Amino acid sequence: MIKGQIIKALSGFYYVKSEDDSAIYQCRARGNFRKKGITPYVGDFVTFQIENENDGYILEIHERKNALVRPPVANVDRVIIVMSAKEPEFSLNLVDKFITIIESYDVEPVLLVTKKDLLNEQEISFITTHLDYYERIGYEVMFVSNLEQQNFNDLIKGITVLAGQSGVGKSSFINALIPDANLNTGVISNALNRGKHTTRHVELIPLDHGYIADTPGFSSLDLDNLDRNTLKYCFIEFADRANECKFRECMHINEPGCAIKAGVENGEILETRYLHYQQMLNEIDTRKVRY
Repeated sequence: MIKGQIIKALSGFYYVKSEDDSAIYQCRARGNFRKKGITPYVGDFVTFQIENENDGYILEIHERKNALVRPPVANVDRVIIVMSAKEPEFSLNLVDKFITIIESYDVEPVLLVTKKDLLNEQEISFITTHLDYYERIGYEVMFVSNLEQQNFNDLIKGITVLAGQSGVGKSSFINALIPDANLNTGVISNALNRGKHTTRHVELIPLDHGYIADTPGFSSLDLDNLDRNTLKYCFIEFADRANECKFRECMHINEPGCAIKAGVENGEILETRYLHYQQMLNEIDTRKVRY
């Protein structure tokens, strides 16, 4: 039996890179996985056995540190949220929703804002002020113009996934990482255009500092992974000062002695962050039960 990591999933086959010799084996999952409702994900560390020279069977999936559902990738180290400053317009609401969902999976978010060159000075100042806040509370942030003239290698850590709306520059980001991506890695450029292939195809593309996950991206931005009691912990500046609240289980809404509301009032917490927290909490409280 051999240990390895799944680096590609396609049409019921899993391509596993052996930790012994870096060879890649085309594997199927044992039938008992399906009976138990377990699906192997790209990024999973597994134990497998070889049936012949190139084929094998996955016998065991090792414990995951996390797992995204849409796209299905396990053991993710960071998600780079790609937002545009213009065309489409920059949205703080969308930034906070992406960050919250990524935090809920215990994954590190990184914020990359593109198309800076399309803005005037006033618009640049507005976005920079907000990005400075995200950086101050602990997030890595980049604000750039021409993506293909940047060096993004240092942003890739372990398994890195891209998230963002269509048209924000994810393809240009890939081209900056892999200059010949369009020539030699057609799967990447196809994957980053919505609708080109199904969500069943996920692949890890090796880079110097880790892998970039070639996926169709985040297919939805719902809060199904969150309940009202965990939402507040996905706002890291709230979690940092929650023990200062008068009540231990404070939801930061109507309770007296709330350190979060005090932080908003004195300007230490960005007001839009608190507003978006309230909106997401309301979305969670009013969502319909799914059966």
